[in-house]
Amino acid sequence: MSRNVNPAKKQMMLEENIKTLIPKMAVPTIIAQMITTIYNLVDTYFVSTLGTNATAAVGVNSSLERMITIIGSLIGAGACSYIARLLGAKKEKEADRVLSTSFLTGIGLGLIFMIVGKILVGRMVYWLGATEECAEYSMQYANYVLYAAPAMIGSFILNMCLRSEGSAPSSLLGLGFGGILTCFLDPLFIYHFGLGVAGASMATAISKYVSFIILLVPYLRKRTSVTIAFSKFKYVLEDIKEVIAIGSSSFFRSALTVVASISINRVAGSYSTAALAALSVANRVMEFPFAIILGFGQGYQPVVGFNWGAKAWKRVKESYTFSSAVAILGGVIIGAILAVFAKPVVHVFNKQADTEVLRLGLLSVRLQCLALPVHALGSVVGMFYAGVGKAKSALAINTARQGYCFFPVLLIAPMIWGINGVASTQALADLLSAAVIIPLGILALKLIAKQEKGEASAS
Repeated sequence: MSRNVNPAKKQMMLEENIKTLIPKMAVPTIIAQMITTIYNLVDTYFVSTLGTNATAAVGVNSSLERMITIIGSLIGAGACSYIARLLGAKKEKEADRVLSTSFLTGIGLGLIFMIVGKILVGRMVYWLGATEECAEYSMQYANYVLYAAPAMIGSFILNMCLRSEGSAPSSLLGLGFGGILTCFLDPLFIYHFGLGVAGASMATAISKYVSFIILLVPYLRKRTSVTIAFSKFKYVLEDIKEVIAIGSSSFFRSALTVVASISINRVAGSYSTAALAALSVANRVMEFPFAIILGFGQGYQPVVGFNWGAKAWKRVKESYTFSSAVAILGGVIIGAILAVFAKPVVHVFNKQADTEVLRLGLLSVRLQCLALPVHALGSVVGMFYAGVGKAKSALAINTARQGYCFFPVLLIAPMIWGINGVASTQALADLLSAAVIIPLGILALKLIAKQEKGEASAS
């Protein structure tokens, strides 16, 4: 017997005004992303008091954390999109199966990653871009982060799937509480217990597991539209194709982010540890606007996916045009504000008053602020294609800014401007990605119009 999706959530997704629905879905996600970002900033702040080498180690290990979430992004993003469409089409049993299989597979892969990472941690930190000066700190930080790999992957999948059924507040609670907890554990472990960088890593690992448990509770108490059960674990070829097809775009985006981070760390490290620390600080600062952009896009995606599954084409179009306009305007406003206050913000994370760290960090932040509107629009366009199940177009969007646009710039810019070119690489790549984002954004409108026309012809 088929189980009905929560009627209130279904009515919300299909009938509520788009201009209130998307903010309702996006705001909890944005807050959760921002809390996680604040945790990262706080983590960087406390570690920066231990010196430039410790700050550089945080930058190195941010690549490790991204490597772990790559697995979650492959499964979680694909499952989220597919589950939203299944629920819109009233296929609840299939949605249960997809979630159960995706979640348990992710936990298993997390355990494998943890074991392999612990064995290879000494080699791994150098591969991630550590210099001789910061290698020891990098290994200390990596050790405990690896223990959290299963929880990080599981949390990513649960978070994405809670949003796919319209339960953004539950997602916020899990991610938010873990981020806040870290802000208290960091100074306790680093200073009170005298654990230094290892203490920061330990705080991160504990908080990740707390978040994981909170996100799992709604499923254990059966308060969700989709359920998790070992009995529903089953690999079905159609499910695998759907999850991987959409998840692959998020996977390649995340994988390229890691490769790009490692590559730019290596190039910066070849100049100096100060240059590596500067990029670490700039990346942490830019995580704040990126969290808003990502949170808004993730709030939009289940709306478009659910309505696409329900064939509510008018709402698909309205949600797309509204979200695109908000993204561009938001990118302009946030970029302008951050550019004005960039110097004091970067200075906060430069406790050793290293002038080179300040100069390069400031250059990188301000240039990326100029490109924020492009980045924001790209997020909405990418989420549209992922939400409606158009894997190839989603892949083209998601591999642009830190893939085929990024690496040519990283190769050429340092040859022209030296270390300043390294600091400018991400912003230049973002601007270049507009050549992909804008045409695919226009194509999305044509795709929606085609569906509307097809429905009109059928009637």
